[in-house]
Amino acid sequence: MAVTCFTHEFTTTIAPARMFKALVLEAHLLIPKIVPQGIKSIEFVQGDGGVGSIMQTNFAEGGHLKCLKHRIDALDTEKLVCKYTLVEGDVIFDKIESVVYEVKFEASGDGGCVCKKTSEYHAKAGVELKEEDIKQGKDKAMGLYKALEEYLLANPGCCA
Repeated sequence: MAVTCFTHEFTTTIAPARMFKALVLEAHLLIPKIVPQGIKSIEFVQGDGGVGSIMQTNFAEGGHLKCLKHRIDALDTEKLVCKYTLVEGDVIFDKIESVVYEVKFEASGDGGCVCKKTSEYHAKAGVELKEEDIKQGKDKAMGLYKALEEYLLANPGCCA
């Protein structure tokens, strides 16, 4: 099984602890509210959000995905790091076995943060993944980060 790694960084004026809380700890509450046209709901189908929990994302009608399940592998609320694995989903698993993500929030000099995300794609035997194969997912993730940033800027008490 081949492993293909991609990294992605984005900066925001939101403080790292607040961004971590919104994007990791309270994502199941916030994201469906912020982007209901894309994500119908996020729920824990196992656990309560800690390590070992499995979270199911249910997408809105009409999209190319119905749902995805992620397992939380590591969660460090002091270092603002979360590692999780995509373990189930429709459409995606024709080329890959799993995807392991690590997201880390670090302070930037202006009071905001740098979000660093690493994705490890574990491809099925004989499959070679290229960045264009996963571009659509990366673009959607970036749109989600921007929507969340705008929401947090407009609602300064949220996740404070």
